[in-house]
Amino acid sequence: MSIDIGLGNWMCQRAHRTPARPALSFEGTTWSYAELQLRIDRLATSLRAHGVCRGDRVGFLGLNQPAFFETLFAAARIGAIFVPLNFRLTGAELRYIINDAGVHTLIVDAPHQPVIDGIRAQLPCRHFGSADGAAEGWPAMIQAAQDCAPLPQGEPVDADDVAIIMYTSGTTGRPKGAMLTHGNIWWNNTNMLHTVDVERDDISLVMAPLFHIGGLNITTLVTWQKGGHIVLQRSFDPGGFLAAVAQYRINTTFAVPAMLLFASQHADFASTDLSSLRLIVVGGAPVPEPLLKIWASRGVAMNQGYGLTETAPLVTFLTPEFGMSKLGSAGKTSLFTEVKLVDANGAPITTPGEKGEVCAKGPNVMKGYWNKPEATAQAIDREGWFHSGDVGYFDEDGFLYIADRVKDMIITGGENVYPAEVESVLYAHPALAEIAVIGLPDAKWGEAVVAVVALKKDATLDLETLRAFGSERLARYKVPTRLEVIDALPRNPAGKVLKFELRTRFAAGDEVRAPVARGMSLSIAGRGSRNSVWVRHLPHRTIEVVRRPLSPRPTGVG
Repeated sequence: MSIDIGLGNWMCQRAHRTPARPALSFEGTTWSYAELQLRIDRLATSLRAHGVCRGDRVGFLGLNQPAFFETLFAAARIGAIFVPLNFRLTGAELRYIINDAGVHTLIVDAPHQPVIDGIRAQLPCRHFGSADGAAEGWPAMIQAAQDCAPLPQGEPVDADDVAIIMYTSGTTGRPKGAMLTHGNIWWNNTNMLHTVDVERDDISLVMAPLFHIGGLNITTLVTWQKGGHIVLQRSFDPGGFLAAVAQYRINTTFAVPAMLLFASQHADFASTDLSSLRLIVVGGAPVPEPLLKIWASRGVAMNQGYGLTETAPLVTFLTPEFGMSKLGSAGKTSLFTEVKLVDANGAPITTPGEKGEVCAKGPNVMKGYWNKPEATAQAIDREGWFHSGDVGYFDEDGFLYIADRVKDMIITGGENVYPAEVESVLYAHPALAEIAVIGLPDAKWGEAVVAVVALKKDATLDLETLRAFGSERLARYKVPTRLEVIDALPRNPAGKVLKFELRTRFAAGDEVRAPVARGMSLSIAGRGSRNSVWVRHLPHRTIEVVRRPLSPRPTGVG
């Protein structure tokens, strides 16, 4: 006899066992487990009435809100597949994903309905519903569902049934839909529970976007499985994050490095009571050592986890007991996941310190990419190993360190340069707010090491100063030979720097150049400016100032 470990069932069981406990707080309202489950079951009835059947895809587009969770669990209750959509995408990008997934019913919040209206005729959806109140062409599906009778019984699912299709960030090429099964999610929760002490009395702050694997699957679902309390924020705000920690006495949260950087730079950081924070899980990108130290100075146990959308996501985790002694590490392998490193030929790497591609295997690894068998075969080999595209190495104690992306590695003069290593060192320079290191074509060396930076307010920096700083800590071939200054680094919704965009921008040859004298002071526009100031140090030691407009920000940014 198999036990139903599906999303819909275990949430229902939790509501049955602890009905009165607080489950979700959002903008001043708190729902108990029983209240939340009732809303879920009524929406499940409504979805069935709209013709949603087992295996059909139900999409959600909107900022963080309770309707996201109601739709997720309601779809699971009837055996449908949930498709969370990135609200920062353009209409054309959303059109591709919605069509690729074959979304049957699409629920959208009010701010993003105009985007869908612009592409509506090109979508396969049979039904459109509003997550908020009714609007022209948008019936209030979430609200109207509360007039329905609750679903009498959920649809049993197998562990191998797909629960969520979560599209990858798409930093290169078109996004792919990772098929995460009910078993994948269950085993990810199990890995978390065997790695850290998630408690039934925990209060977890969810501020990362829920369409992102970290926002949904690191602390959120495991906290609910344990019977804890989720405090949901519509979007990330540094001051709002700090205020919520103090108000709700938050115990756990997930964040990407950029969030923690901006929070540490907020005026309230030093005065906010952070004593309740037991666990911050950081993922999405390697964490610079100075940032780890800043939070450690406030007594916060910040832990670097490593994972991907395709692994649901937890692969490794650095527990608090090793937080300082293994600073910068992604930790050790999760209990029910295997990790190995392979070289360019696929041969295993076992020597400590030797870099290779990180591969993962276990019940948390995705079923494959939706409608893309060739991409699936390229990513998951015949033995079930998922090839991440990340470069890492193990130290002599078996702790994993993520060096960089395979595709981001720079080869200059025959030497391999891993940008994350260079970024971690240079980030400590007091003038830098943000840094990304990229490789650009170079006639002499093959590729040049280029530093793209955003400066702190009123700070100045030139190439010679940066090179002198880096040369004290890095081999000379790793030190940037070019410096670019920009208002702020372009990032995807997961907080990852869009390095392909930087490479494209700086490789373009349509800049308007204005030579200025060496040492001339420059006024850098603020973060909200539509114009950036690009500073390029040329071989003849003069400076070029390049001004061109930044691409418009996508609509719906939280």
